Amino acid sequence: MSEYMNTKWSWIDGSHGMRRQLFNVVTDEDLVFSPGGMAVTLGELFREMGEVQHAYNQSLLTFKTDFSYRTTDTELSVSVQKIAAWYIQLEAEMKSVLTGFSDADYRKNIERGGGYAITVDLQMDIYLQALLIFFGKVSVYLRILNKEVSAYFAEYIG
Repeated sequence: MSEYMNTKWSWIDGSHGMRRQLFNVVTDEDLVFSPGGMAVTLGELFREMGEVQHAYNQSLLTFKTDFSYRTTDTELSVSVQKIAAWYIQLEAEMKSVLTGFSDADYRKNIERGGGYAITVDLQMDIYLQALLIFFGKVSVYLRILNKEVSAYFAEYIG
């Protein structure tokens, strides 16, 4: 097993677990909520995070980052069951690819556009940051909806 999977994967795996816990809190009705203005619905926020993870998954396969993917499944924004199932699939895909990487693979570069490239290891650090940003956004929606989050979520995110 790679050094990355031994030392860093637990952060992503734990974050994925925290994200899955959110599905014990939100309902299909909550997914259509928007705080107003130009804000997207909560369901669209969850869908967008899935699209972001898809981009990161693909970057591990192609060594190029492309955030242009948009899912055509409109139910992902309105169904807790659908978005939860999609996340489980995306998480399994990510873990499968990363588990197959050697230590040397984690030092390979992934193009980020504009001539900028970073190692797989750093790409995964940035993905973790994307998850944390997502959690920050979701926490605002959940507070407005008067939803209680798990103690684990509250401890790490607020």
